[in-house]
Amino acid sequence: MRFKTFMLCACATVAVGAHNPVDTDSVYHLPEFVTVAPKVRHLNESVNLDLKVNPVKSSQEILRTVPGLFIAQHAGGGKAEQLFLRGFDLDHGTDINISVDGMPVNMVSHAHGQGYADLHFLIPEVIEEVDFDKGPYNMSKGDLANAGYVEFRTADRMPTGAAVEIGMHNYQRYRATASLINNHRQSLYATASFLTDDGFFDADQNFKRFNGMIKYTDWGENSKFSLIASNFNSSWNASGQIPERAVDNGLINWWGSLDPSEGGSTTRTNLQALHHLHVADGKGTLNTTMYASYYTFNLFSNFTFFLHDPENGDEINQHERRWLGGANTEYTHQLKVRGNDWKVSGGAGFRYDQVKDLWLYHTVDRHQIGTYSLGDVGESSMWAYSGAEMNFGKLMINPSVRVDWFKMDYIDKTAEEYTNPNNSQATVSPKLNITYDVTKDFRLILKSGKGFHSNDARVVVIEKDKPTLPSTWSADFGFKWYPAKGLTFAAMGWFMHSNQEMVYVGDEAVVEPGGRSRRIGLDLGLRYEFLKDFYFQCDYTYSHARSIDDPKGENYIPLAPVNTLVAALTWKHKSFVANVKARWLGDRPANEDYSLTADGYCIVDLTAAYTWKKFTFGVAIDNLFDTKWKEAQFETETLIPGDKEPVTDICFTPGTPFSLRGYVSITF
Repeated sequence: MRFKTFMLCACATVAVGAHNPVDTDSVYHLPEFVTVAPKVRHLNESVNLDLKVNPVKSSQEILRTVPGLFIAQHAGGGKAEQLFLRGFDLDHGTDINISVDGMPVNMVSHAHGQGYADLHFLIPEVIEEVDFDKGPYNMSKGDLANAGYVEFRTADRMPTGAAVEIGMHNYQRYRATASLINNHRQSLYATASFLTDDGFFDADQNFKRFNGMIKYTDWGENSKFSLIASNFNSSWNASGQIPERAVDNGLINWWGSLDPSEGGSTTRTNLQALHHLHVADGKGTLNTTMYASYYTFNLFSNFTFFLHDPENGDEINQHERRWLGGANTEYTHQLKVRGNDWKVSGGAGFRYDQVKDLWLYHTVDRHQIGTYSLGDVGESSMWAYSGAEMNFGKLMINPSVRVDWFKMDYIDKTAEEYTNPNNSQATVSPKLNITYDVTKDFRLILKSGKGFHSNDARVVVIEKDKPTLPSTWSADFGFKWYPAKGLTFAAMGWFMHSNQEMVYVGDEAVVEPGGRSRRIGLDLGLRYEFLKDFYFQCDYTYSHARSIDDPKGENYIPLAPVNTLVAALTWKHKSFVANVKARWLGDRPANEDYSLTADGYCIVDLTAAYTWKKFTFGVAIDNLFDTKWKEAQFETETLIPGDKEPVTDICFTPGTPFSLRGYVSITF
C-alpha cells in the first residue's frame, strides 16, 4: 500500500466511541508537565487518557492501546492474536511481556509457541489502567520483555449494570456486573460476559466464550488487600490460512476454507492475591503479588494441507494442560537527598510451570492418527532486582540490575524409556535510564539496558548447544515536549541487538531459534486537545530489522513491520461521544530475500455512544469502508488439490469486512 493511500485514509479519521457509559461530569484534558514515576515511561499518561476517552470495545482492542502494537487474528477469534511491535513479529508473545495485576499472561514452553499470550480471559470493561514501556528497560520485567511489556490493572470498584451487544454474522455479547459490597472500607463485585459469533467465513466459526471474574478489596489504615478469582473458557472453528493461489484459481473464494475442521478450545482459571502496605511512616511501600492458574489448550491446524501426507492431509493437534504459580514482592523506599526526592527499590520472585501432556499429534477431522511428539515440561524461574531513582533537580538517573535463573526439565514420553534431562542457566541484566528537564515543557530521555527471552524447554533440553536465555541489548534516545496547552509530542529513536532470532516454521507450526539480528527505529507520538470537545491522537513507527549472519539481500526478517501509523479523532460533547480511528500497516517482507510481500492495509473503525440517564446506546463499525485486506500472512510451502508439486507462496487469513454492531447498557 502506498503512502499516499495511507494519507487519504488517515485524513478520513473523524469520529470512535465507548462501550462504557459516558461520564458527563468529566472533562478530558491532556496532563500538565508533571513528574510521572518513572519519568522514562513517557507515553503512559497519554495512553491512559486514550482509554478514558475511548474505552476498548473488544478483547482484541486491549493490546492496540499500546502505540505501535499491531495484532492479527487467524484462528476463528479463539486463539491468541499474533503480535507486532518494534520490528518484531512477536508471534503470540515471544518477545513481549504481558501481565494482569502482576500475574503473567505469557505461557513459556507452550504447545503452540514460546511466550504464548492469550489475553481473552480479561474482560475489557474492568481495565482501569495500562502500564507499558517499549524495550527491556524496566527492572521488574524480565523474561520476554525485549520489544517491551504491557501490564493491565483492573478496577477495585465496578458499578452494578448490564449490557447487550448484537451485530452482523450472528454476533452476540451479554455482560452483567453486580456490586455486592461498596463502601469506604470494602469492595466486592462480580462480573461475567458471554459471547457467541458465527463469523464472516463460509464455514461458521461457532465461536463461544465465557468470562467470569470476582474481585474483593479491603482498605486498611496503611494497607490494601485484593483477592481476585476469574475463569475463562472458549471454543471455536477456524477457516485457517489459505494459499493465495487457491483463491486466484477459483478452488475456494476469499472466505473459503481448505480444511473446515480446524479450530480448538481453551480454558484458564486464576486466583490472585495482591497486598499493598505502607511502612516506615509512609516512606516505604511493600507490594506483594501471588497467583495460581490452571490452563488447558487444544488446537487443530492445517498449514500445509497435503504436503506431508497426500492421503490423509497434514492436520495437526497441539495440546497441553498446565498448572502455574508464582509470587513477586517489591519494596520501595522514598527519601530526601539535598531536598530532592529519591527512591530505592528492590524485589524478588519465583514462578513454576508444570505442563502435562504436551503433545503434537497428526490428525484427520480432529481424530488422532499419529504422534509427532509427546512429553511433560517442568520449568522453574527465580529472580531478584534492585535499582534507584536519583533526582538532582532537572536530572534523574535510574540505574538498576536484575538477575534471573531458570531450570527446565523435559520428559519425552515417546522414548523407549522415560528420560528426564534438564538444563539451567542464569543471566544478569543491567539497565540505566536518564531524563533531563531542559525546560518545564521539554524533557530529554535516554534508556538503555539488557533483556532476554527464555527458549522453549524442548529445544534447550534436547539440543544442548542452543542458549537457554538469549539476550538483547537496546538503547532509546528522544524527548517529550509540551509546545502548547493541550498538546504533547514525543519522539524516540532506538536500537536493539538480539543474540538470537525466533523463526516461524510454517509446515511444523512451531517457532525455532535462529541467528542474530539488529533493529533500528523511530517512534513518534502526538496527543492534541485542539478544541474543548475534540481530542486527536496519532502514533507513527518506523523499524529497520535485519539478520546479522545472512548476506545482504537475504537478511530480511520475515513479517517484521516497517511502517505503522494509527490516527484517531474523538468528539465528546455532553452525553455524546464519537470516534473514528485509522490504522495503517505498510508492506513488509514475507521471507528472507523479500521475494514475497506481506501486503499492507489501512482500516478505519467507527464507534459512537449516547448516554441518557442510566442508559448508554451505542454503535460500532469495524472496517467502515469495507476494505479487502489480509490480516495474517505467512510464506508457506503447501500442496493443495490441483497442484502437481509443492508450491511456496503467501498463505493468509482474510481480515474483518464491514461489520456493524449495536449495544445498550444500563448502570444501576
